[in-house]
Amino acid sequence: MRKIKIILLGFMFFSFLTAQEKFPFQNPQLSIDERVSDLVSRLTLEEKATQMLHDAPAIKRLGILPYSWWNEALHGVARTGRATVFPENIGLAATFDENLIFRIGEAISDEAWAKFNIAQKLENYTQYSGITFYAPNVNIFRDPRWGRGQETYGEDPYLTSRMGTAYVKGMQGNDPNYLKTAACAKHYVVHSGPEALRHSYDAEPSMKDFMETYVPAFETLVKEGKVESVMCAYNRTFGKPCCGSSYLLNDLLRKQWGFSGYVTTDCWAIQNFYKYHGATKDAAEACALAIKSGVNLNCGDEFNSLPEAVKRGLVTEKEVDVAISQLLRTRFKLGLFDTPNENPYSKIKEEVVGCKKHIDLAYEAAAKSLVLLQNNKNILPLRKDLKSLYVVGPYAASQDVLLGNYNGVSDRLTTIMQAIVGKVSTGTSVNYRQGVEPSAANKNTMNYSIGEAAVADAVVAVFGISGIFEGEEGESTASTTRGDRLDLGLPQNQLDYLRELKKLCKKPIILVLTGGSPICTPELSEIADAIIFVWYPGQEGGRAVADAIFGDVNPSGRLSITFPKSANQLPAFDDYSMKGRTYRYMTEEPLYPFGFGLSYTTYGYSNIKLDKQKIKKGQSVIASATVTNKGKVSGEEVVQLYITDLKTSVENPLYALKSMKRIKLNPGESKEVTFEVTPKMMELVTESGDKVIEPGEFNVYISGSTPSALSAKLGAAVPVSAIFNVK
Repeated sequence: MRKIKIILLGFMFFSFLTAQEKFPFQNPQLSIDERVSDLVSRLTLEEKATQMLHDAPAIKRLGILPYSWWNEALHGVARTGRATVFPENIGLAATFDENLIFRIGEAISDEAWAKFNIAQKLENYTQYSGITFYAPNVNIFRDPRWGRGQETYGEDPYLTSRMGTAYVKGMQGNDPNYLKTAACAKHYVVHSGPEALRHSYDAEPSMKDFMETYVPAFETLVKEGKVESVMCAYNRTFGKPCCGSSYLLNDLLRKQWGFSGYVTTDCWAIQNFYKYHGATKDAAEACALAIKSGVNLNCGDEFNSLPEAVKRGLVTEKEVDVAISQLLRTRFKLGLFDTPNENPYSKIKEEVVGCKKHIDLAYEAAAKSLVLLQNNKNILPLRKDLKSLYVVGPYAASQDVLLGNYNGVSDRLTTIMQAIVGKVSTGTSVNYRQGVEPSAANKNTMNYSIGEAAVADAVVAVFGISGIFEGEEGESTASTTRGDRLDLGLPQNQLDYLRELKKLCKKPIILVLTGGSPICTPELSEIADAIIFVWYPGQEGGRAVADAIFGDVNPSGRLSITFPKSANQLPAFDDYSMKGRTYRYMTEEPLYPFGFGLSYTTYGYSNIKLDKQKIKKGQSVIASATVTNKGKVSGEEVVQLYITDLKTSVENPLYALKSMKRIKLNPGESKEVTFEVTPKMMELVTESGDKVIEPGEFNVYISGSTPSALSAKLGAAVPVSAIFNVK
């Protein structure tokens, strides 16, 4: 039986090779355009339609294997077995470290190819086994109630642009002949909740907000990152479905920005045209609108109606040819029609998946993402030789909070509780209880955990939120709003538990908060002596948190989103104006500001210098400042450059992040940090969406946080600033 199977496999392989040698499109010596043209000429209309679905079937007569375009790699290869799990993107953004994100992109794409190579040998052509990925998510986390904000790089257009571009470059590689993997900028555009309305709403921000906030990351990923794919969103923007808007997909994306890759729909977005948007009457009309607007790939099955649309004269086969040709170019660039020995990435072996280099990288990312929000009387770091330590909380022993969403799985998930136990002296008494459910009140009239915690030398309480509270539509089992969090506070039962704990516990309480969005409960600062926000920190997150608690890691993460005091400080969730939103336009004092994060040392900023005080339009200014480690331990400081245009013809951001640098400083060490303030950084977006530089004064801030009074009050270093004038 085995011999028969081998003979059959050999015959199939021989047949495939014969097909490969048969047609010009299989000749790697020809140009991609020649190969695409030849292949398209050989396809029937029905075959063209099916090849433009995310699950493209085999075409045996041409030797074409099945291929699934739908694959996930938001923070590690996802939904297809073992892979290195990096922190969720909102946590990666908190590192403010472009180089780190680039290296993570490289690692993910290595693992993607290793898994793809094995899958091909197994003839596993199913969804999530390919090398075209629906990531990164570069939507702006404009409102902290949005359940999918955890997938983004935060609320700031500049930070999002830098993190997203670094990821794309790492994923797509720099081989002169082959694209490594295809990254995808999603969800284009103005897509940021509410989840319950995502299939039907019409986002109509001002052109100023549109150009200043919502599109810069997409533009940067296209122009600088050369991202291979863009995913159009479910919703409408300016009255047109995003996947049926010629303005978005042709005028802005291709003509103005020079995008040359393929456009994919979000999954089953085309049916929204006639189900929710009223843009078309049926599937055939919807397919025609998508093609004419610039869509190349249908994530879903609506393009099965393309032949009917052609027959009805709604779209021409020539227009279909243009669309599929753009899509097929990507398959050729990836080498999917070449023999494996021609593609350098086909040599990546299984050993790379979860290798030590990637484990160390996941640990580095987790360690750099941790944000120290409070440290009264420098209670942290704790001694490792405490007599007794109590670990409590619904997420202390949870692996779920390590993973986030759109995640892979790993065979080495170490929880925070496990890592703490492994960190302290073997003579230290460590006890653990869950204490409370994540969302349900205690039904038992007794709760031993509070009394046991009260007698320990210190308590590490791991509380917060997880995927049951926030996520994509249909993901979060404890959410009644399709995954969004309309109440931004700590779940009431958890808060009640911590209140009781505070009453009895006279020893230090170290509060570890998990989550992908702000936890806005001011009372926590009174309950806890120290607070660390750890996001969803990935497979090595438990080790990183334990190392931070005991001083082997000096926290250096910075908030990538503003923490308001409550949702009452926010505009309406379905209002897409930026007025009153994010650190750039919020005038009320928040709980914690964007860019904020403490350290186990203190930093000082001094001696700011500008090489010019007066410049002409089009000129740059060089700004520098001295940063000093004034404490007794080494640390990394995230030095941030903000600019404020002091007098403008239209409302302008209070502050705008324009650059950042991570620096390492030993105790007592000083470094001069230099930034170039370019003309682009001085641009103002007018009400019509145009970018201009207006004459007047600009304030440059160099700081370790948003340069607000609150940052300094919370313990961040006092910023330094200087003014220059543009004629």
